[in-house]
Amino acid sequence: MNNDVNTTKELTQDSKNMAVLSWIGTLFFSFVPGLILYLVKKDDPYVEDQAKESLNWSITAILAYLVATLLSYVVIGVFLMPIIGICHLVFCIMGAIATSKGNDFRVPFAIRLIK
Repeated sequence: MNNDVNTTKELTQDSKNMAVLSWIGTLFFSFVPGLILYLVKKDDPYVEDQAKESLNWSITAILAYLVATLLSYVVIGVFLMPIIGICHLVFCIMGAIATSKGNDFRVPFAIRLIK
């Protein structure tokens, strides 16, 4: 676990559940769950960190879909759409699994717009 996020106490089950909810919600509802948890759960550093990461990933995925949509006019985007969808599914599942164990999860390809 990353020591800079939660150094004073052990994670509660509620913190883990909220972080999992952030990743599962990102899978189905894009940036909305990550944004809500990021704004509401400022008192829990673990949930805030994972909500921020899921929010960064969903913004990155949205930007990738926009680029793929533009590139679909030259046929390349048609092939990129399923690849982006599979990456989104895999990273959200990996995030949910990692946070259910209380581990920090970082998406390797996410653009870190929210710090």
